[in-house]
Amino acid sequence: MRHDLCILGAGPAGLAAAVRAHDLGKRVALVDGGRAGGTGVWDGALSSKTLWHLAGDYARARRCDRGYQGAASLAWSDVRAQVKAACDEATALVDRQLAYLASHGPGRVELIKGRARFVAPHVVETSDARVEADRFLVCTGSRPRALPGVAVDGERVITSDHVDHLPELPAKLAIIGGGVVGCEYATIFGLFAQTEVELLDRQARILPFEDEDVSAVVATRFAQMGVTIHRQARLESIRTVDDHAELVIRCGDATLTRKVDRVLLAVGREPATDGLALEIPGVKTSPGGSILAPETRTTARHVWAAGDATADVMLVNMAEIEARHAVEDMFGLEPPPIHYEAQSAIFFLSPELASVGLNEQMARARGVPFRAAVISNALNRRNLAMRATDGFVKLLAHRDGRVLGLRVVGPQAGSCIQGVALLVAGGGTLTDLDHCVHPHPAVTEGVQEAARLLLGRSLYKPGAVGELARIVEG
Repeated sequence: MRHDLCILGAGPAGLAAAVRAHDLGKRVALVDGGRAGGTGVWDGALSSKTLWHLAGDYARARRCDRGYQGAASLAWSDVRAQVKAACDEATALVDRQLAYLASHGPGRVELIKGRARFVAPHVVETSDARVEADRFLVCTGSRPRALPGVAVDGERVITSDHVDHLPELPAKLAIIGGGVVGCEYATIFGLFAQTEVELLDRQARILPFEDEDVSAVVATRFAQMGVTIHRQARLESIRTVDDHAELVIRCGDATLTRKVDRVLLAVGREPATDGLALEIPGVKTSPGGSILAPETRTTARHVWAAGDATADVMLVNMAEIEARHAVEDMFGLEPPPIHYEAQSAIFFLSPELASVGLNEQMARARGVPFRAAVISNALNRRNLAMRATDGFVKLLAHRDGRVLGLRVVGPQAGSCIQGVALLVAGGGTLTDLDHCVHPHPAVTEGVQEAARLLLGRSLYKPGAVGELARIVEG
């Protein structure tokens, strides 16, 4: 039986595509060799965020500066059980959805287990099945990037795939990489406060893709949690010795040796496209394996691609949007362009970081004239009530008043960015933000105050509050 569409990969992109194709009345084969949900559930987005929330709950329970004495004990096995429960619940929902899509119209979605590879332009095979289709969508996701010469054994040297399965919290942990994944796990282990954490990064500062003031807040919090950062550090070697790992690190002219219980490699992710035989249908990839697919279209007329397998961004929300766009495009619905400039993200750190659109360094690199307003959380009544005033709101606008981007560092940062994402995509202005009625007290009021500061009608005047409210000219 020939299908209208064959989807390779049942992660966030694959599931979103299957549902959209089902809406359009298409017969779909969804092929995946792992658990449905992919790294959007297991060993990835949901599992790590569950760990982050649990770690934050534990840290709050131990605080003694809120007018009461905190006390809490930690059982790592119970923490792991909670993470598994969250993932099991998400998987059960996916399974229910797939069962419904397989038996109810307007379309039909058939789940086929196994790792597929092309054997002809319109045919893929697994070890047990052969699937023919008119169109294909490749969304096989990504996996943790390896380091040359470093063997990952899943015991002493691990990746994010192994964290949820650790039998106990390590007493000493070295994290290689100061990007999002490395900083996220440094936050988690720092909040649990059972592990001596050292973070090694080759850059001059962690989170180098963000502005310096953003990374500085996170670095300061790391120091408060006892996380040691080695900047401009190069890993010379790792070797496993009995029940520990030994690292040799080069920091400038100094050579450091560290003995730790675990080493976590967090140097990014790479597309999982090997073994698909993409050359058979004529799909071109980059040297790193990313599928070249502007607006989800590959170099093969009958093949589309979405999510981490492509050469753009690796975010669940963008993977789902790309997948739905691809399905609508392949079946002639002529979807509007994807607004990549309005992509938003939450980084689960301490404090939380949320972003949408441009930051200062991105705007400067592109030659975009801008003004930015920075409003300290110390001016926000909700942050005062939470007794959590570290961090700030930074709003960027074009000199003509169009909103360009937003960075929020602090509790509930993720709740601030959706409205700004809509404005960035639609060419919204500072005046739009000013006239929007915000709830009170809410962290989003910091965004409104930033807009008003750029418009010259802020509640808090820099002359009165000093550096708590400031404008950056770009």
